Amino acid sequence: MSVGKFIAGFAVGAAIGAIAGILLAPQSGEETREMLGEMADDIAKKTDAKVKDIQKKADDIVSDVQEKSEEIMSKLQDMLGKKEETEA
Repeated sequence: MSVGKFIAGFAVGAAIGAIAGILLAPQSGEETREMLGEMADDIAKKTDAKVKDIQKKADDIVSDVQEKSEEIMSKLQDMLGKKEETEA
């Protein structure tokens, strides 16, 4: 089992356990709905932060790849230019 699958399973299990605990707790419906709303807001904020973090990392990777490709193209053009000079 991969670590990623284990972590995903753990997170899903924790979420299911938390929801079951809230729904089975001896509270009024209004309190339960309020707690569920707060949990949903918290999850939405954490998810948004994680998505932004992943997006930034992806943007950084794309930027790095673009820089490297420009360097490679420049070196290839230099090599082609030198080859043409030696052939001339």
